Amino acid sequence: QVQLAESGGGLVQPGGSLRLSCARSGSISSPYVMGWYRQAPGKQRELVATINHIGATNLAGFVKGRFTISRDNAKKTVYLEMNSLKLEDTAVYYCYSYIGGREYWGQGTQVTVSS
Repeated sequence: QVQLAESGGGLVQPGGSLRLSCARSGSISSPYVMGWYRQAPGKQRELVATINHIGATNLAGFVKGRFTISRDNAKKTVYLEMNSLKLEDTAVYYCYSYIGGREYWGQGTQVTVSS
């Protein structure tokens, strides 16, 4: 069984930075994808960034140049480095994983960008 635990959300001013972490519990032996989705109030959940077991990344167009996704296999942790944050980045950010044909989700962490 895989469980995901996010941390690192909070309140930041426009232009500021935050780093989200997602720690994965449970061992895996198959290829995987891990990443982040977000959901703003009244909007659908949308993909932010993913990284797979060989380190290939995929970032949504609206975060390219501002956000970076990385991983530490030894710590079983994925990070989302968010820079130049904008008001519209305000959302609940969910850690996501696709392993062995199943999807897993974290509980979400709130990111609020406000002056």
